[in-house]
Amino acid sequence: MTNYTARMSTISELRRILASNRTIAVVGLSPQWHRPSFFAAKYMQAHGYRIVPINPSATEILGERCYPSVTAAAQDVRIDMVDCFRKTEDIPPIAEEAIRIGAKCLWQQIGVVNEEAAAKARAAGLETVMDRCVKIEHARLYGGLNWAGVNTKVISSRRPQNLPY
Repeated sequence: MTNYTARMSTISELRRILASNRTIAVVGLSPQWHRPSFFAAKYMQAHGYRIVPINPSATEILGERCYPSVTAAAQDVRIDMVDCFRKTEDIPPIAEEAIRIGAKCLWQQIGVVNEEAAAKARAAGLETVMDRCVKIEHARLYGGLNWAGVNTKVISSRRPQNLPY
């Protein structure tokens, strides 16, 4: 059994992390607008965060130069947070890169919990968040839930066919 539940981030920790980490390397950021990574990164970018896309298959995403790795991106940009949209088993080398470049936070998205990588990152002085979405937490803590369609006064379980974006 993992000790993850004992290490859940508190509201004050999440607020501090989101307030102090303004440049986010998004590992696994998709160039496709309908993917969760794209939506989360676009939201954070719209709220004043610098997004650094990490995707070896793309050259540019959200108007930002794309990098093949966190290490390559760190040569050009000071990265505060490494946000991981990758499978749980892919996290250890990403955590090692985050440690090597001197990032302040390793964030594992919803469904991603690699306790071993998180423990290694914590031991190196990084803050860690697991099994949470940076966009959802920002919206929850800073009042951006309406960006996702909440409080639109429209109640429907059907997705609109003609999206406005």
